[in-house]
Amino acid sequence: MNKAFNRLISRVCLALTATAVQPFAASAQSPMPTARSMPLPVLQSSPVPPSPIPAGVQSAPSAAPVAVPVDSSYKLGAGDLVRVEMFDIPELTFEPRYTVLLDGALNLPWIGGVSVQGLTIVQATEQLKERYKKFVQNPVITVSLLAPRPLKIGIIGAVNRPGSYIVNTIGSEVTQSSLGQRGSSESGSQWPTVSKAIQTAGGIAQMANIREIEVRRPQVDGSQETIKINLWEYLQAGELAQDVPLKDGDTIFVPTATKLDPTEVSSVAMSNFSPEQIQVNVVGEVMRPGGVAVRPNSTLMQAVLAAGGINPGRGNRAKVELVRLMPDGKVDRREFKFDVTRGLDEASNPAIRQNDVIVVNRSATAKVSDILGAVVSPITGAFGLLRLLLGN
Repeated sequence: MNKAFNRLISRVCLALTATAVQPFAASAQSPMPTARSMPLPVLQSSPVPPSPIPAGVQSAPSAAPVAVPVDSSYKLGAGDLVRVEMFDIPELTFEPRYTVLLDGALNLPWIGGVSVQGLTIVQATEQLKERYKKFVQNPVITVSLLAPRPLKIGIIGAVNRPGSYIVNTIGSEVTQSSLGQRGSSESGSQWPTVSKAIQTAGGIAQMANIREIEVRRPQVDGSQETIKINLWEYLQAGELAQDVPLKDGDTIFVPTATKLDPTEVSSVAMSNFSPEQIQVNVVGEVMRPGGVAVRPNSTLMQAVLAAGGINPGRGNRAKVELVRLMPDGKVDRREFKFDVTRGLDEASNPAIRQNDVIVVNRSATAKVSDILGAVVSPITGAFGLLRLLLGN
């Protein structure tokens, strides 16, 4: 009986133990989640709106360099800046600009060096088309001039500094950076004209004949074309056609006038192709002897007045000399009577020129006074030294 009761109690305890252990076993069978098995969160970034552009502010458009309008006869040469473009060929990329090299060639992609020396814009375009036909069927090419090279010209005759000059086109660029900074509203370069070239040579001389100026232009066949210029009509009637644009290799000849018209001289002296001032020397019996800067249309009397006028009591108003060095090396020396009431007149009151020398002589009274002073001065000095020795 006792043994049966003990077995019953033992079975009940085992059943209770198994029932209690089952939840723990079930939990033990499911593994603990690890860092690898845990799903990662998906990060979503909210789009950041672009910074608003302030009202009234716009991004500046990239302006391409403006081509220079040129005459159809313009010949390309070393130093020209050109633009070359080909259409519908995305594989071929050109630079924004090319410089014609010293040998007259353009160094371009695919075809290398191409000589354009002495060719017009149209001829250079056809030359490039022929070279690119090896790679492109029916190429469409345009060549345009961005900045022309400086012009080499000669200026001779009645100008203050004759010689050979390099004249830049007005407003032309010679650097890559300056070309890039140009806006599309700018109209390009302007060709230097006859008046601009004369300014470069120091302006016309006072005896210049501006009615018969010549522009001598060499031609391809070796001949020379002569263009007649009348700058007096340009000054009086505003005929801009008289102020001819220049080309590389031109020579300007300004002849010398045989007779001067006072009215014409005054008008020419006020023009922009006349020098603002000329330098003359006024010496002798004037208040401020030395170099004097006067207007180009000044007369002999005006130059003396610019030096302060004649020294009262010492200057000889009847003997004012003009000394001028002539182009042939000779010295021209003339005497005039000082009279401020006289107008421009070659015989009595001539127009002065650059580097003239004006001498105002001493009057007879001044000469006698200077001689007496030279004689008496040593005697006076001797008496002064004698009184010093005697102690009186």
